[in-house]
Amino acid sequence: MSTAGKAASFLPTNIIVTGGCGFIGSNFVRWVAKEHPECHITVLDKLTYAGNPDNIADLSDEQVELVIGDICDSQLLDMIVPVHDAIVHFAAESHNDNSILDPEPFIQTNVVGTYRLLQAARKFDVRFHHVSTDEVYGDLALDEPRRFKPDDPYKPSSPYSSTKASSDLLVRAWVRTYGVRATISNCSNNYGPYQHVEKFIPRQITNILDGRRPKLYGNGANVRDWIHTEDHSRAVWDILTRGRIGETYLIGANGELDNLHVLKTILRAMVQPEDAFDWVRDRPGHDRRYAIDPSKLERELGWHPIHTDFQEGLSQTIEWYREHEEWWRPAKEATEKKYAAQGQ
Repeated sequence: MSTAGKAASFLPTNIIVTGGCGFIGSNFVRWVAKEHPECHITVLDKLTYAGNPDNIADLSDEQVELVIGDICDSQLLDMIVPVHDAIVHFAAESHNDNSILDPEPFIQTNVVGTYRLLQAARKFDVRFHHVSTDEVYGDLALDEPRRFKPDDPYKPSSPYSSTKASSDLLVRAWVRTYGVRATISNCSNNYGPYQHVEKFIPRQITNILDGRRPKLYGNGANVRDWIHTEDHSRAVWDILTRGRIGETYLIGANGELDNLHVLKTILRAMVQPEDAFDWVRDRPGHDRRYAIDPSKLERELGWHPIHTDFQEGLSQTIEWYREHEEWWRPAKEATEKKYAAQGQ
């Protein structure tokens, strides 16, 4: 019997968070640990280059347990899933440039890994929430008035977004065919603390802190819909606990800004001239504009973003990187060498 359309309406007490040492996953773990101390969290993370155990190291061992392992490992999942009541699936290979250079890890983690987790959720009847991206919808014209809606057709542009689209479709099929109690969220671009220095905002911030000139792809006109990672965490929890099974919810904060504007905002906040950056070669197939319509999430679950002042949120993010050089410094040199080799 299909479970689609039924509200989740439950309060989990023992959850698995895949990719919980990554940027968005660790921020979710930190948020749940603070806001729901009654909930035990098992972080399942392979600890690839983007997974850093320091992201959650200061959290209580009694509340947060780290299991180092691969989401593709069915035997491991059979061991840990049965004692939990929910899986929140953040784990993913997520950097577009990396997916263009080598798509295979993206297929393995994002497609095969999601399949393994869905099978475990099905086997042990565990609630499943899948965290995805707005990039599955492709892109919009810069002058197009509309925003992405949950039922829009998928038109992924990169190996990364195509693997995320594949994983979304697997979730939908496992709900309909096997009755897995699952939901999906597609979120816009996140910013905040603990984001790897390969990503756009932390790369610019750390370049300036490091005495390097920031770099900007193409002509800087590409538009992204920015949301603070804490607002994303709140939304995921609301969907997990109150969302309708089988439904897709879009998470966005009406934060559309082009990359040039974001970079100039960073430069001003860090007391640098607005033209103190270098133009670099554009990414192949670079999407023009993302824009999320979160009205379904707002209407059904009453969620609204709290961090609506992008400049204030960005200033707080800059300050975090300024105060945590020991966190980002180890990855900085290798990241810049990789970009230099790509002409970026």
